[in-house]
Amino acid sequence: MAKTASSRKWLDRQHSDPYVKRAQREGYRSRAAYKLLEIQEKDRIFRPGMRVLDLGAAPGSWSQIAARLVGARGSVVALDLLPMDPLAGVVVMQGDFREPEILDRLCATLGGESLDLVLSDMAPNITGMTVVDQPRSMYLVELALDLARSRLQPGGALVVKVFQGTGFDDILTELRRSFAKVVSRKPKSSRSQSRELYLVAKGFHR
Repeated sequence: MAKTASSRKWLDRQHSDPYVKRAQREGYRSRAAYKLLEIQEKDRIFRPGMRVLDLGAAPGSWSQIAARLVGARGSVVALDLLPMDPLAGVVVMQGDFREPEILDRLCATLGGESLDLVLSDMAPNITGMTVVDQPRSMYLVELALDLARSRLQPGGALVVKVFQGTGFDDILTELRRSFAKVVSRKPKSSRSQSRELYLVAKGFHR
């Protein structure tokens, strides 16, 4: 099948991307690893023994980092719509947690214990139409926040991907209602042309 212009452009960008090459060299499953590592360097969201949920986890680079940083005393559950290869120290689940059956399975896997950290790198399938993509992306942020509010222990944290645009200020306000501190991060490893940001919310309170 002939490659489209957009797919050729994507391949060219991948081949020339220093973070893609670095991820391959250092054994991470994707370049997204460096976004989380930069956030960790600035905000110290991980500590040994933490219980972590990674939403939108595939292919697994954030879970790789989480498992390493929480150590053997911690736990990491990774959930995605897409299949994900097994990963040492991580419980991998496939499904959509908007579905009651998947949410029940997730809650059973987490057990009765609260979480210390929820990560969400979820993003919608991009159509290229902002009027469609932006509401979809904000909906995913709202889902992550709702789940965090139901499962985080007091003092817990949420790291969630957002896209600048309509709804951004509203979600920032919502986060500030539930967390003592909320900051936005644009990691160097996030492509400059991307509108993505990461909101780091710490000090969860009900």
